[in-house]
Amino acid sequence: MSKHASIPLLVLAAVVGGCSLAPKYVRPAAPVPSAWPTGAAYPDGAAAAPVPSAPAQRWQDLFPDAKLQQVVESALTHNRDLRLAVLNVERAQALYGIRRAELLPVLEARGTGSRQRQPADLSASGERATVQQYGVNLGVIAWELDFFGRIRSLKNRALEEYLATEQARRSAEIVLVSAVANAYLTATAAREGLHLAEFTLVAQRSAYDLIKRRYDGGQVPELDLYRAQTQVDSARGDVARFTQLAALSDNALQVLVGAPVPDELLSPALDQVTPPRELGVGVPSDVLLRRPDVLQSEALLRAAHADIGAARAAFFPRISLTAAAGTASGELSGLFGSGSDTWSYAPQVVLPIFDARTWSASRAAKVQQEIAVTQYERAIQVAFREVADALAQQGTVGEQVAAQQSLVDATAASQRLAEVRYRGGIDSYLTVLDAQRSLYAAQQALISLRLARLTNALTLYKVLGGG
Repeated sequence: MSKHASIPLLVLAAVVGGCSLAPKYVRPAAPVPSAWPTGAAYPDGAAAAPVPSAPAQRWQDLFPDAKLQQVVESALTHNRDLRLAVLNVERAQALYGIRRAELLPVLEARGTGSRQRQPADLSASGERATVQQYGVNLGVIAWELDFFGRIRSLKNRALEEYLATEQARRSAEIVLVSAVANAYLTATAAREGLHLAEFTLVAQRSAYDLIKRRYDGGQVPELDLYRAQTQVDSARGDVARFTQLAALSDNALQVLVGAPVPDELLSPALDQVTPPRELGVGVPSDVLLRRPDVLQSEALLRAAHADIGAARAAFFPRISLTAAAGTASGELSGLFGSGSDTWSYAPQVVLPIFDARTWSASRAAKVQQEIAVTQYERAIQVAFREVADALAQQGTVGEQVAAQQSLVDATAASQRLAEVRYRGGIDSYLTVLDAQRSLYAAQQALISLRLARLTNALTLYKVLGGG
C-alpha cells in the first residue's frame, strides 16, 4: 500500500476514535413516593403492597369486545392525528440520517472543460493564443474531521429527537385507543339514556291517559291532570335532549375514527359491551418509567446532554480536509493519456480565538439540560398523580354502582307501591309523581356510574402506558 493510499485510512481511524465532550448521562431519580397512596379510596389495600406489573399487553387483549375492536382498528387506520404522528416519526428519522451522514466524507466526481482567448500582451509567447483545458477529478470537499465529537454530539441529539418522536407516536396511539373506546362507551350510554327516556315518555303518556279518563269521570281533581301533564312534558324534553346527546356522541366518535362507523358496530346498552379486563399495577418506578410520555421526556433529556457536547466542542479547533485525484490535459483526447494524472491535498484548521457566541451557547446548552431534567421529573409526577387518581376511582366506583343499583331497586318498589296506594285512594298523585321522578333520576344516574366504571378501565390503560 502506498503512502498516499494509507492517509484516508488513518484519517478515518482518527475520526472514529475521536473524543466526545458530552457529559455522561445519569438518569435522575424519580421524584415520587416508592409506593402508591393508601387509604379507603384505594382497592383492597393494593396500593400499600403493589405487586410486580405484568409485561405490556396488546390493546386487543385488554378490550375483548369484538365490535369495539373493529371500531378501534378503523381509527388506527384512518385517524388524521395518528397519521401526523407517524409522518413526524418519518421526518425525524430522515433528519437523523442527515446528521449521521455528516460523519462520512462526501465524494464528488467533477468534469471540467474551458477555452480561453488570451491577447498578445498577456500571452507568454507574445502572440495571441487560445488556451484550452480539460479535467476529471474525484475528491472530498471540506470534510470536517470530528476529533472533538461536535458532529457526533449533533448526531446523537438527532437520534434522541427521533426516539422522542417515536415515543410521541406511541403515546398518540395509546391516547387514541383510549379516546375511541371512551367515545364508543359514551355514545352507548347516550343511546341507553335515550331508550330510557323514550320508555319513560310512553309510561307517562299512558299514566296521563288514565288520569284524563278518571278526571273526565269526576274521580280525580284537575290538579292531578296537570301534574301528569308536567311529567309528560318533562319526558318529552328529556327525549329531545338525549336524542341530541346521542347524535353529538356519534359525531365525536366518527371524528376520532376518521371514517363512518356502521350502525351494526354500535351497541344499544352498556350491559351489552364486554367490559375491559383489569390491569395489574406494579411499583411506581416500574410502571411510570415505561410510559411513552416519560420515555419521550427522557429522550429529550439525553438530547440536551448531547447539545452540551456540541457546545463544548465549539471551543476547540475545527479540522477539515479537501482532497482530489484525477486527470487533466490541454487536449480532450489526451485527458486519460500517460502522465496526465493530478492530485491535491488541502487540510484546513480553524482555531477559535475569541467568539462570545460560543460562551453563550455553552451556557444555553447547560440551562436547556436543567430544563429537560425539570420537565422529565414533572412528567413522572404528573404520571404518578394520574395513576393514583385512576386507582382512587377504581377503588370507589364499584361501591357507587352497587349502592346506586340498590337505590334504583328500592325506588322502583316505592314507585309501584305509590301507584297502588294512589289507585286505592290512600295517597295523592303527588306521591306517585315524586316516586316517578326519583326512579327516573336514579336510573339515569346508574347509567352514568356504569359508564364511569367502564371508562375507569380505559383510563388505567392510558395512564399505565398502554397496559
